[in-house]
Amino acid sequence: MLNRRSLILAGGALLLPALLPRHARSQGAAEFGSAARPLRVGVTAGVHEQVLEVVRDVLKRDNFAIDIRTFADFIQPNVALASGDIDINTYQHLPFLEAQKQQRGYDFVPVGKTVLTVMGVFSRRHRAIADIPSGARVAIPNDPTNGGRALLLLAKAGLIELRSGADYRATIADITGNPKRIRIVELEAASIARSLDDVDAAAITGNYAVPAGLNPLKEGLAIEGTDSVYTVLVVARRGDENRPWAQKLARAYADPAVKEFVEKTFGGAVIVGA
Repeated sequence: MLNRRSLILAGGALLLPALLPRHARSQGAAEFGSAARPLRVGVTAGVHEQVLEVVRDVLKRDNFAIDIRTFADFIQPNVALASGDIDINTYQHLPFLEAQKQQRGYDFVPVGKTVLTVMGVFSRRHRAIADIPSGARVAIPNDPTNGGRALLLLAKAGLIELRSGADYRATIADITGNPKRIRIVELEAASIARSLDDVDAAAITGNYAVPAGLNPLKEGLAIEGTDSVYTVLVVARRGDENRPWAQKLARAYADPAVKEFVEKTFGGAVIVGA
């Protein structure tokens, strides 16, 4: 018969799995990437999901399975990664990752690069930046990093001036010159393409521009260069970045089949491994 101390220890052992982080419990004995345990990869809908689907096909050649989990906004893929509902994600650039880590305390690290979705300034009313009139309404994303990214692009195009040293963290408060007195309209990034008819111009990232039928290289009044710091990353929880499954996913983005798909599908509006 078990004595009272043995019962307490046994009870503690039974409770222990419930105290483990969800991602630790969910891994089980199956190998990551196996049919029994596909690697759960978080991604946002649109361009990054399309590219990831090709990556999935590339990995199938090595019998490596992934389960694509698609999200409708920029916040939830990191929430899911932190909670262990997914194993890794691939949708965010470094400025966004750093902002999320600072704001939410995530301990995430980059594993590798995927693609750059080029941001452009678009307009249905004007054919050139110079045509944008005084008092025009120009939409930019309302999230901190893409908002700053848009302001940098508007400054590069000569519409506004920003304080010396301004970077992706720039806000409207950093505007030091606005000769045309343009009015900045901050909107959710996913809705800007749909609102293009309602403003004079808008800064739209490629992952939303392309599904809306907009090509930055052909229709953009101003576009980013290939030196952009906004290349999207494969991101993992700290400690997982060097695991074989994480490295295998990141390397797959460099496969020639992925590059060919991106070039044919997006016509230069998306760039692999920039």
